[in-house]
Amino acid sequence: MKNSLRNVFEYAENRPKVNIISDYDIFKDKTLLDNLRTRIVENIIDSKIPEGEDLTEYINKEIDRTIEGYDLSNLERSHLYNLIDNEINGYGPLTELLEDDNITEIMVNSPKEIYIEIDGNLVKDESVSFINDEHIVRTIQRLVEPMGRTIDSTSPMVDSRLKDGSRINAVIPPLSTKGPVITIRKFKESINSIDELIRVGSLTPEMATFLEASVNAKLSIVVCGGTGSGKTTLLNILSSFISEKERIVTIEDAAELKLHQPHVISLETRTTNYERSGEITIRDLVRNSLRMRPDRIIVGEVRGKEAFDMLQAMNTGHEGSLTTLHANSCIDALHRLETMVLMANIDLPVKAVREYIQSAISIIVNIERLADGKRKITSISEVTGFDEDEIKLKEIFTFNQLGLTDKKEVDGQYEKMKGKPKCLERIISYGYEEIREIFK
Repeated sequence: MKNSLRNVFEYAENRPKVNIISDYDIFKDKTLLDNLRTRIVENIIDSKIPEGEDLTEYINKEIDRTIEGYDLSNLERSHLYNLIDNEINGYGPLTELLEDDNITEIMVNSPKEIYIEIDGNLVKDESVSFINDEHIVRTIQRLVEPMGRTIDSTSPMVDSRLKDGSRINAVIPPLSTKGPVITIRKFKESINSIDELIRVGSLTPEMATFLEASVNAKLSIVVCGGTGSGKTTLLNILSSFISEKERIVTIEDAAELKLHQPHVISLETRTTNYERSGEITIRDLVRNSLRMRPDRIIVGEVRGKEAFDMLQAMNTGHEGSLTTLHANSCIDALHRLETMVLMANIDLPVKAVREYIQSAISIIVNIERLADGKRKITSISEVTGFDEDEIKLKEIFTFNQLGLTDKKEVDGQYEKMKGKPKCLERIISYGYEEIREIFK
Protein backbone atom coordinates (compact mmCIF):
# COMPACT_ATOMS: atom_id res chain seq x y z
CA MET A 1 0.00 0.00 0.00
CA LYS A 2 1.47 3.32 -1.07
CA ASN A 3 2.18 6.13 1.35
CA SER A 4 -0.08 9.13 0.91
CA LEU A 5 1.88 12.06 -0.48
CA ARG A 6 -0.22 14.27 1.75
CA ASN A 7 1.64 12.70 4.66
CA VAL A 8 4.89 13.52 2.90
CA PHE A 9 3.79 17.15 2.59
CA GLU A 10 2.91 17.27 6.27
CA TYR A 11 6.23 15.64 7.11
CA ALA A 12 8.06 18.24 5.05
CA GLU A 13 6.20 21.11 6.70
CA ASN A 14 7.08 19.92 10.20
CA ARG A 15 10.84 19.55 9.75
CA PRO A 16 13.68 21.69 8.39
CA LYS A 17 13.47 21.91 4.64
CA VAL A 18 15.72 19.48 2.76
CA ASN A 19 18.71 21.20 1.26
CA ILE A 20 18.49 20.07 -2.35
CA ILE A 21 22.10 20.93 -3.04
CA SER A 22 23.76 19.24 -0.06
CA ASP A 23 21.42 16.21 0.14
CA TYR A 24 21.47 15.39 -3.56
CA ASP A 25 24.68 13.35 -3.37
CA ILE A 26 23.22 10.83 -0.91
CA PHE A 27 20.50 9.63 -3.29
CA LYS A 28 21.28 6.35 -5.02
CA ASP A 29 19.13 6.78 -8.12
CA LYS A 30 19.49 10.42 -9.13
CA THR A 31 18.25 9.70 -12.65
CA LEU A 32 14.96 8.35 -11.29
CA LEU A 33 14.39 11.45 -9.17
CA ASP A 34 15.19 13.71 -12.13
CA ASN A 35 12.78 11.79 -14.35
CA LEU A 36 10.01 11.94 -11.74
CA ARG A 37 10.59 15.66 -11.32
CA THR A 38 10.33 16.11 -15.08
CA ARG A 39 7.06 14.20 -15.32
CA ILE A 40 5.47 16.07 -12.40
CA VAL A 41 6.47 19.51 -13.69
CA GLU A 42 5.31 18.77 -17.22
CA ASN A 43 2.01 17.36 -15.99
CA ILE A 44 1.32 20.42 -13.86
CA ILE A 45 2.26 22.88 -16.60
CA ASP A 46 0.42 21.12 -19.40
CA SER A 47 -2.82 20.54 -17.53
CA LYS A 48 -5.55 22.78 -16.18
CA ILE A 49 -6.53 22.80 -12.53
CA PRO A 50 -10.11 21.52 -12.20
CA GLU A 51 -12.50 24.32 -11.35
CA GLY A 52 -12.97 24.72 -7.62
CA GLU A 53 -10.00 22.53 -6.67
CA ASP A 54 -7.31 23.91 -4.37
CA LEU A 55 -3.89 24.33 -6.03
CA THR A 56 -2.05 22.55 -3.23
CA GLU A 57 -4.52 19.65 -3.29
CA TYR A 58 -4.17 19.36 -7.03
CA ILE A 59 -0.37 19.31 -6.88
CA ASN A 60 -0.53 16.74 -4.08
CA LYS A 61 -2.55 14.42 -6.29
CA GLU A 62 -0.25 14.90 -9.27
CA ILE A 63 2.87 14.06 -7.26
CA ASP A 64 1.08 11.18 -5.54
CA ARG A 65 0.00 9.74 -8.88
CA THR A 66 3.42 10.11 -10.47
CA ILE A 67 5.42 8.38 -7.73
CA GLU A 68 2.93 5.55 -7.24
CA GLY A 69 4.72 2.20 -7.40
CA TYR A 70 8.18 3.61 -6.70
CA ASP A 71 9.94 2.65 -3.49
CA LEU A 72 11.08 6.09 -2.34
CA SER A 73 12.46 6.99 1.07
CA ASN A 74 11.01 9.86 3.08
CA LEU A 75 14.09 11.92 2.23
CA GLU A 76 13.62 11.30 -1.49
CA ARG A 77 9.93 12.17 -1.24
CA SER A 78 10.79 15.38 0.60
CA HIS A 79 13.39 16.14 -2.05
CA LEU A 80 10.74 15.83 -4.76
CA TYR A 81 8.31 17.91 -2.75
CA ASN A 82 10.86 20.70 -2.41
CA LEU A 83 11.68 20.63 -6.11
CA ILE A 84 8.02 21.09 -7.01
CA ASP A 85 7.49 23.67 -4.26
CA ASN A 86 10.37 25.67 -5.75
CA GLU A 87 8.69 25.50 -9.15
CA ILE A 88 5.40 26.81 -7.76
CA ASN A 89 6.55 29.33 -5.16
CA GLY A 90 10.16 30.08 -6.11
CA TYR A 91 12.42 30.24 -9.13
CA GLY A 92 12.64 26.56 -10.00
CA PRO A 93 16.11 24.98 -9.83
CA LEU A 94 17.69 28.37 -9.01
CA THR A 95 15.69 28.93 -5.81
CA GLU A 96 18.22 27.60 -3.31
CA LEU A 97 21.18 28.97 -5.25
CA LEU A 98 19.65 32.44 -4.94
CA GLU A 99 19.11 31.91 -1.21
CA ASP A 100 22.67 30.75 -0.51
CA ASP A 101 24.68 33.76 0.71
CA ASN A 102 27.97 31.99 -0.07
CA ILE A 103 27.21 32.00 -3.80
CA THR A 104 28.09 35.27 -5.55
CA GLU A 105 27.28 34.38 -9.17
CA ILE A 106 25.10 31.84 -10.98
CA MET A 107 25.67 30.91 -14.63
CA VAL A 108 23.27 28.67 -16.56
CA ASN A 109 24.83 27.55 -19.86
CA SER A 110 22.39 24.72 -20.63
CA PRO A 111 19.85 22.56 -18.75
CA LYS A 112 22.58 20.33 -17.30
CA GLU A 113 25.45 22.84 -17.22
CA ILE A 114 25.18 25.23 -14.29
CA TYR A 115 28.15 26.98 -12.71
CA ILE A 116 28.33 28.92 -9.45
CA GLU A 117 30.98 31.21 -7.99
CA ILE A 118 31.98 30.68 -4.35
CA ASP A 119 34.86 32.64 -2.80
CA GLY A 120 35.93 33.77 -6.24
CA ASN A 121 36.12 30.23 -7.64
CA LEU A 122 33.91 28.87 -10.42
CA VAL A 123 32.59 25.34 -9.87
CA LYS A 124 30.10 23.24 -11.80
CA ASP A 125 27.06 22.38 -9.68
CA GLU A 126 26.01 18.79 -10.43
CA SER A 127 23.09 18.90 -7.98
CA VAL A 128 21.00 21.39 -9.95
CA SER A 129 19.52 20.99 -13.42
CA PHE A 130 16.69 22.12 -15.65
CA ILE A 131 14.39 19.82 -17.59
CA ASN A 132 14.97 21.41 -20.99
CA ASP A 133 15.44 24.78 -22.71
CA GLU A 134 11.77 25.67 -22.29
CA HIS A 135 12.16 25.16 -18.54
CA ILE A 136 15.01 27.69 -18.50
CA VAL A 137 12.95 30.25 -20.47
CA ARG A 138 10.00 29.85 -18.07
CA THR A 139 12.35 30.50 -15.16
CA ILE A 140 13.77 33.61 -16.83
CA GLN A 141 10.24 34.94 -17.31
CA ARG A 142 9.43 34.40 -13.65
CA LEU A 143 12.63 36.20 -12.63
CA VAL A 144 12.19 39.31 -14.78
CA GLU A 145 8.41 39.78 -14.91
CA PRO A 146 8.20 41.51 -11.48
CA MET A 147 10.53 44.18 -12.90
CA GLY A 148 8.29 44.75 -15.92
CA ARG A 149 10.65 42.99 -18.31
CA THR A 150 10.07 40.09 -20.67
CA ILE A 151 12.00 37.81 -22.98
CA ASP A 152 10.80 36.12 -26.17
CA SER A 153 11.75 35.66 -29.82
CA THR A 154 11.16 39.35 -30.56
CA SER A 155 13.14 40.50 -27.50
CA PRO A 156 15.68 37.69 -27.03
CA MET A 157 17.88 39.52 -24.51
CA VAL A 158 17.11 41.03 -21.12
CA ASP A 159 19.28 42.88 -18.60
CA SER A 160 17.45 43.55 -15.36
CA ARG A 161 17.57 43.17 -11.60
CA LEU A 162 15.79 41.02 -9.06
CA LYS A 163 13.86 42.28 -6.06
CA ASP A 164 16.91 41.90 -3.80
CA GLY A 165 19.09 43.99 -6.12
CA SER A 166 20.85 41.07 -7.82
CA ARG A 167 21.67 41.62 -11.49
CA ILE A 168 20.34 39.21 -14.14
CA ASN A 169 21.29 38.97 -17.78
CA ALA A 170 19.58 36.42 -20.01
CA VAL A 171 19.93 35.61 -23.70
CA ILE A 172 17.86 33.14 -25.71
CA PRO A 173 17.93 31.95 -29.34
CA PRO A 174 18.42 33.19 -31.99
CA LEU A 175 21.06 35.38 -30.24
CA SER A 176 22.38 32.40 -28.26
CA THR A 177 23.12 29.49 -30.55
CA LYS A 178 23.57 27.05 -27.66
CA GLY A 179 20.20 27.73 -26.07
CA PRO A 180 18.94 29.97 -23.24
CA VAL A 181 21.73 31.38 -21.07
CA ILE A 182 21.37 33.04 -17.66
CA THR A 183 23.94 35.01 -15.68
CA ILE A 184 23.03 36.29 -12.22
CA ARG A 185 25.35 38.45 -10.15
CA LYS A 186 23.97 38.36 -6.65
CA PHE A 187 23.72 41.50 -4.55
CA LYS A 188 25.74 41.06 -1.36
CA GLU A 189 24.21 42.83 1.62
CA SER A 190 27.26 41.97 3.73
CA ILE A 191 29.53 44.49 1.99
CA ASN A 192 27.62 47.72 2.48
CA SER A 193 30.06 49.95 4.32
CA ILE A 194 33.64 51.13 4.07
CA ASP A 195 34.35 49.41 7.41
CA GLU A 196 33.42 46.07 5.84
CA LEU A 197 35.82 46.68 2.98
CA ILE A 198 38.56 47.44 5.49
CA ARG A 199 37.72 44.28 7.43
CA VAL A 200 38.07 42.04 4.38
CA GLY A 201 41.31 43.75 3.36
CA SER A 202 40.08 45.53 0.25
CA LEU A 203 41.73 48.77 1.36
CA THR A 204 43.44 50.40 4.34
CA PRO A 205 41.91 52.81 6.88
CA GLU A 206 44.00 55.65 5.39
CA MET A 207 42.64 54.90 1.92
CA ALA A 208 39.10 54.82 3.32
CA THR A 209 39.57 58.21 4.98
CA PHE A 210 40.96 59.66 1.76
CA LEU A 211 38.05 58.35 -0.35
CA GLU A 212 35.43 59.61 2.10
CA ALA A 213 37.09 63.04 2.17
CA SER A 214 37.31 63.09 -1.63
CA VAL A 215 33.57 62.44 -2.00
CA ASN A 216 32.72 65.14 0.53
CA ALA A 217 35.09 67.58 -1.18
CA LYS A 218 33.13 67.03 -4.40
CA LEU A 219 35.95 65.51 -6.39
CA SER A 220 34.60 63.68 -9.43
CA ILE A 221 35.53 60.01 -9.14
CA VAL A 222 35.69 57.17 -11.67
CA VAL A 223 35.77 53.57 -10.38
CA CYS A 224 37.29 51.14 -12.87
CA GLY A 225 37.90 47.41 -12.91
CA GLY A 226 37.10 44.17 -14.67
CA THR A 227 33.88 42.15 -14.68
CA GLY A 228 32.93 41.03 -11.18
CA SER A 229 35.66 43.07 -9.52
CA GLY A 230 33.24 44.90 -7.21
CA LYS A 231 32.84 48.24 -9.00
CA THR A 232 29.15 48.64 -8.20
CA THR A 233 29.66 47.66 -4.55
CA LEU A 234 32.41 50.27 -4.20
CA LEU A 235 30.34 52.89 -6.04
CA ASN A 236 27.46 52.24 -3.65
CA ILE A 237 29.74 52.70 -0.63
CA LEU A 238 31.30 55.89 -2.02
CA SER A 239 27.81 57.25 -2.71
CA SER A 240 26.91 56.76 0.96
CA PHE A 241 29.36 59.55 1.88
CA ILE A 242 27.34 62.18 0.00
CA SER A 243 25.61 64.69 2.29
CA GLU A 244 21.92 64.22 3.02
CA LYS A 245 21.43 67.87 2.04
CA GLU A 246 22.22 67.17 -1.60
CA ARG A 247 19.90 66.12 -4.42
CA ILE A 248 21.24 62.95 -6.05
CA VAL A 249 20.19 61.50 -9.41
CA THR A 250 21.28 57.91 -10.11
CA ILE A 251 21.22 56.48 -13.64
CA GLU A 252 21.56 52.75 -14.32
CA ASP A 253 20.66 50.05 -16.81
CA ALA A 254 19.29 48.02 -13.92
CA ALA A 255 18.91 49.77 -10.56
CA GLU A 256 21.47 48.23 -8.20
CA LEU A 257 22.55 51.20 -6.09
CA LYS A 258 21.08 51.33 -2.60
CA LEU A 259 21.37 54.94 -1.43
CA HIS A 260 19.83 55.90 1.91
CA GLN A 261 19.90 59.68 1.59
CA PRO A 262 16.43 61.29 1.67
CA HIS A 263 16.73 63.14 -1.65
CA VAL A 264 17.52 60.50 -4.26
CA ILE A 265 15.99 60.16 -7.72
CA SER A 266 16.65 56.80 -9.40
CA LEU A 267 16.40 56.53 -13.18
CA GLU A 268 16.53 53.26 -15.11
CA THR A 269 16.91 52.65 -18.83
CA ARG A 270 14.21 51.01 -20.91
CA THR A 271 14.77 48.53 -23.71
CA THR A 272 12.75 48.43 -26.92
CA ASN A 273 9.29 46.88 -26.92
CA TYR A 274 8.03 44.25 -29.33
CA GLU A 275 7.60 46.98 -31.97
CA ARG A 276 11.30 47.92 -31.61
CA SER A 277 10.47 51.36 -30.26
CA GLY A 278 10.47 53.17 -26.94
CA GLU A 279 14.12 52.62 -26.00
CA ILE A 280 15.53 55.00 -23.37
CA THR A 281 19.32 54.87 -23.11
CA ILE A 282 21.84 55.91 -20.47
CA ARG A 283 22.69 58.89 -22.66
CA ASP A 284 19.04 59.97 -22.79
CA LEU A 285 18.81 59.82 -19.01
CA VAL A 286 22.09 61.68 -18.42
CA ARG A 287 20.92 64.49 -20.68
CA ASN A 288 17.54 64.60 -18.96
CA SER A 289 19.12 64.58 -15.49
CA LEU A 290 20.73 67.93 -16.21
CA ARG A 291 17.22 69.43 -16.25
CA MET A 292 16.42 67.95 -12.83
CA ARG A 293 18.64 70.29 -10.79
CA PRO A 294 20.95 67.57 -9.42
CA ASP A 295 23.77 68.29 -7.00
CA ARG A 296 25.35 64.97 -7.88
CA ILE A 297 24.90 62.61 -10.82
CA ILE A 298 25.81 58.95 -10.33
CA VAL A 299 25.96 56.79 -13.45
CA GLY A 300 26.12 53.08 -12.69
CA GLU A 301 28.37 52.41 -15.67
CA VAL A 302 29.44 54.38 -18.73
CA ARG A 303 30.18 52.28 -21.77
CA GLY A 304 29.48 54.44 -24.81
CA LYS A 305 28.44 57.83 -26.10
CA GLU A 306 26.99 58.85 -22.74
CA ALA A 307 30.56 59.35 -21.50
CA PHE A 308 30.65 62.74 -23.22
CA ASP A 309 27.41 63.86 -21.56
CA MET A 310 28.68 62.63 -18.18
CA LEU A 311 31.92 64.62 -18.57
CA GLN A 312 29.94 67.63 -19.72
CA ALA A 313 27.88 67.45 -16.54
CA MET A 314 31.04 67.27 -14.43
CA ASN A 315 32.44 70.30 -16.26
CA THR A 316 29.31 72.42 -15.88
CA GLY A 317 28.66 72.64 -12.16
CA HIS A 318 27.98 69.03 -11.18
CA GLU A 319 31.24 68.37 -9.38
CA GLY A 320 31.50 65.32 -7.22
CA SER A 321 29.70 63.07 -9.65
CA LEU A 322 30.55 59.37 -9.67
CA THR A 323 30.59 56.58 -12.23
CA THR A 324 32.20 53.24 -13.13
CA LEU A 325 33.62 51.76 -16.30
CA HIS A 326 35.34 48.59 -17.45
CA ALA A 327 39.11 49.01 -17.53
CA ASN A 328 42.16 47.13 -16.26
CA SER A 329 44.01 50.11 -14.77
CA CYS A 330 43.66 53.81 -14.08
CA ILE A 331 45.50 54.81 -17.25
CA ASP A 332 43.42 52.32 -19.24
CA ALA A 333 40.31 54.01 -17.83
CA LEU A 334 41.43 57.34 -19.30
CA HIS A 335 42.00 55.72 -22.69
CA ARG A 336 38.57 54.10 -22.55
CA LEU A 337 36.95 57.44 -21.70
CA GLU A 338 38.74 59.05 -24.60
CA THR A 339 37.47 56.37 -27.00
CA MET A 340 33.92 56.64 -25.70
CA VAL A 341 33.85 60.42 -26.09
CA LEU A 342 35.05 60.08 -29.69
CA MET A 343 32.20 57.59 -30.25
CA ALA A 344 29.76 60.42 -29.58
CA ASN A 345 30.77 61.98 -32.92
CA ILE A 346 31.80 65.21 -31.22
CA ASP A 347 33.80 67.34 -33.65
CA LEU A 348 36.79 67.82 -31.36
CA PRO A 349 40.46 66.97 -31.87
CA VAL A 350 41.94 64.30 -29.63
CA LYS A 351 43.92 66.88 -27.66
CA ALA A 352 40.74 68.81 -26.86
CA VAL A 353 39.01 65.60 -25.76
CA ARG A 354 41.88 64.82 -23.40
CA GLU A 355 41.80 68.33 -21.95
CA TYR A 356 38.05 67.91 -21.46
CA ILE A 357 38.58 64.65 -19.58
CA GLN A 358 41.34 65.98 -17.32
CA SER A 359 39.27 69.01 -16.35
CA ALA A 360 36.30 66.80 -15.41
CA ILE A 361 37.91 63.86 -13.59
CA SER A 362 39.79 64.23 -10.31
CA ILE A 363 40.24 60.71 -8.90
CA ILE A 364 40.38 57.25 -10.50
CA VAL A 365 40.03 54.16 -8.32
CA ASN A 366 40.98 50.74 -9.72
CA ILE A 367 39.55 47.63 -8.07
CA GLU A 368 40.50 44.09 -9.02
CA ARG A 369 39.53 40.52 -8.29
CA LEU A 370 42.88 38.87 -7.61
CA ALA A 371 44.02 35.30 -8.24
CA ASP A 372 42.68 34.09 -4.88
CA GLY A 373 39.22 35.48 -5.63
CA LYS A 374 39.51 38.39 -3.18
CA ARG A 375 38.71 41.91 -4.31
CA LYS A 376 41.12 44.74 -3.57
CA ILE A 377 41.49 48.38 -4.49
CA THR A 378 44.86 48.16 -6.23
CA SER A 379 45.30 51.83 -7.10
CA ILE A 380 43.96 55.27 -6.23
CA SER A 381 45.29 57.87 -8.64
CA GLU A 382 44.64 61.56 -9.20
CA VAL A 383 44.56 63.47 -12.45
CA THR A 384 47.24 66.11 -11.98
CA GLY A 385 47.01 68.03 -15.23
CA PHE A 386 47.88 67.98 -18.88
CA ASP A 387 51.34 67.90 -20.39
CA GLU A 388 52.58 67.37 -23.95
CA ASP A 389 49.16 66.32 -25.21
CA GLU A 390 48.81 63.65 -22.51
CA ILE A 391 46.80 63.51 -19.29
CA LYS A 392 49.06 63.22 -16.26
CA LEU A 393 48.23 60.66 -13.57
CA LYS A 394 49.87 60.22 -10.18
CA GLU A 395 49.27 57.29 -7.85
CA ILE A 396 48.30 58.18 -4.31
CA PHE A 397 47.92 54.60 -3.02
CA THR A 398 48.93 51.36 -4.69
CA PHE A 399 48.88 47.64 -3.85
CA ASN A 400 52.07 45.76 -4.63
CA GLN A 401 51.56 42.03 -5.06
CA LEU A 402 54.53 40.01 -3.80
CA GLY A 403 53.34 36.50 -4.63
CA LEU A 404 51.14 33.76 -3.18
CA THR A 405 51.16 32.26 0.32
CA ASP A 406 51.19 28.53 1.05
CA LYS A 407 47.39 28.74 1.17
CA LYS A 408 47.35 30.19 -2.37
CA GLU A 409 46.27 33.59 -1.06
CA VAL A 410 47.68 36.75 -2.60
CA ASP A 411 50.50 38.22 -0.54
CA GLY A 412 51.19 41.92 -0.89
CA GLN A 413 51.23 45.30 0.77
CA TYR A 414 49.86 48.81 0.27
CA GLU A 415 52.13 51.76 -0.33
CA LYS A 416 51.44 55.48 -0.13
CA MET A 417 52.87 58.15 -2.42
CA LYS A 418 55.65 60.40 -1.22
CA GLY A 419 54.62 64.03 -0.98
CA LYS A 420 51.20 65.61 -1.01
CA PRO A 421 48.51 64.97 -3.63
CA LYS A 422 47.35 67.93 -5.67
CA CYS A 423 43.81 67.62 -4.31
CA LEU A 424 44.91 67.85 -0.66
CA GLU A 425 44.25 71.57 -0.19
CA ARG A 426 40.78 71.29 -1.68
CA ILE A 427 39.93 68.43 0.68
CA ILE A 428 41.20 70.47 3.64
CA SER A 429 39.10 73.45 2.54
CA TYR A 430 36.02 71.26 3.07
CA GLY A 431 36.94 70.75 6.72
CA TYR A 432 39.06 67.58 6.56
CA GLU A 433 42.08 68.85 8.48
CA GLU A 434 42.93 65.31 9.64
CA ILE A 435 43.86 64.43 6.08
CA ARG A 436 47.13 66.31 6.65
CA GLU A 437 48.25 63.56 9.03
CA ILE A 438 48.05 60.96 6.28
CA PHE A 439 50.37 62.90 3.98
CA LYS A 440 52.85 64.42 6.44
